[in-house]
Amino acid sequence: MKKLDKLVIKSFIGPFILTFWIAQFVLVMQFLWKYVDDLVGKGLPTGVLLELLVYASARLVPLALPLAVLLASIMTYGALGENYELTAVKSAGISLLRFMKALIITVIGISIFAFFFSNNFLPRANLKFGALLYDIRHQKPTVALKPGIFYSGIDGFYIKVGSKNDETNTLYNIVVYDHTSGKGDDHVITAEKGTMVQDEQALALTLKLENGKQYREIEPKENDPQSKNNYEMISTTFKSWEKRFDLSQFKLNRTDENFFKDLKQMLDLKQLYTEVDTIHLEESNLKTGLISSITPYLGFKKFGLDTLKKENAVAKVHFKNTHELLSSYDPDTRIQIYDIALNKARNIKNFTDVTDKQLVYKEKDYVSHMVEIYRKFTLSIACLVLFFIGAPLGSIIRKGGLGWPLFYCVIFFILYHVTSIIGEKLAENNVLTPFAGMWLSTFVLLPVGLFLTLKATNDSKIYSTDHYKNLLRRLFTHKKVSA
Repeated sequence: MKKLDKLVIKSFIGPFILTFWIAQFVLVMQFLWKYVDDLVGKGLPTGVLLELLVYASARLVPLALPLAVLLASIMTYGALGENYELTAVKSAGISLLRFMKALIITVIGISIFAFFFSNNFLPRANLKFGALLYDIRHQKPTVALKPGIFYSGIDGFYIKVGSKNDETNTLYNIVVYDHTSGKGDDHVITAEKGTMVQDEQALALTLKLENGKQYREIEPKENDPQSKNNYEMISTTFKSWEKRFDLSQFKLNRTDENFFKDLKQMLDLKQLYTEVDTIHLEESNLKTGLISSITPYLGFKKFGLDTLKKENAVAKVHFKNTHELLSSYDPDTRIQIYDIALNKARNIKNFTDVTDKQLVYKEKDYVSHMVEIYRKFTLSIACLVLFFIGAPLGSIIRKGGLGWPLFYCVIFFILYHVTSIIGEKLAENNVLTPFAGMWLSTFVLLPVGLFLTLKATNDSKIYSTDHYKNLLRRLFTHKKVSA
């Protein structure tokens, strides 16, 4: 390896690692902001939170990796241009593409790693993340009462408080609906104030109420027909009322990951192709079953009538059309034939509608699996495409650091991310094929990268302000001379 190649690789690795971890940090913070309501107030152990963050970070690599490649390439060649090292290289007769050769090989290696990561590690991270987040979301919080909102975290009870004092842990204007009988709102409790005390060691939660009332409905007696529709209500007042809840159900229980392993996000490339083949086979079986089921009902054989012929003991009579054939039967037989035909037609329609809905579902399932297949390739190709945007762009703007490089990086990354999302949604809605939808961002950005590479190779002045000032000066000078 030549010293020039070592120089450019050394200049690239540092910014790449830095920007990758910065992007990861920003995306993880966005993740925490998105799921903060699912995490706060549930008493989760630190180990569980760290585990969730690790899985979330792994899932964010497909966004952070292309972003890091783009920003690092702009920073690298921008710094080389700003320090006139790029000018010196070109003065020595070395083209920009030759100067990019070492980093092209490096980014190809990053792209191969991205594909390997997307195919092998990402499905496992999705599986672990999905299972753990499901458990956290379904873990019932010990204390999550919010004023004016019914709390249903305790099985069989709905609790609402008008206000609460967090310092004294006192609740005011309390309403409790007890559904443990399974017969609706047959037991309602109201109180002026109360407290909720949690015992971590005993895994119990005690609700103490003061100055309240209880309203309970009494079912009518089964043996008394007069009281069948008459429900008695008993109202009692109390100065103190206490209810103890078992909190053992509030502990975090880990769900078996096998419940999630068949989701398409949890599958590698080989498993996805197997699922696609299965979908094609099921579609073929549905179509074959539909044809074999409705074919016998397309004529009159089921009704004892073969084509337009009627057999009798005397001779074989031919009829011109179906109406003439049916008219030859007596009214009762015709009514019977009409009823049978109508029922068969309804059955055919219902069976066809059900099969059509199943085929539509299978088509959506096929599209979603193909989207996941192409996603594994688009991640690795995106790294290479964004490099061919960042490297020539950096050599054109000739600005290092995090100023202008970050500005241009955000613009092109937003373009990449938005086109990726649009393409995926269009593919899922069958507006575009899965191939066209998932590769839309590549189709949009690749010509931009080739254009910038061409301009940078030819020392274009598309970013030079002096160039545009000279053009404007010449334009106005030409107008004055013409006048």
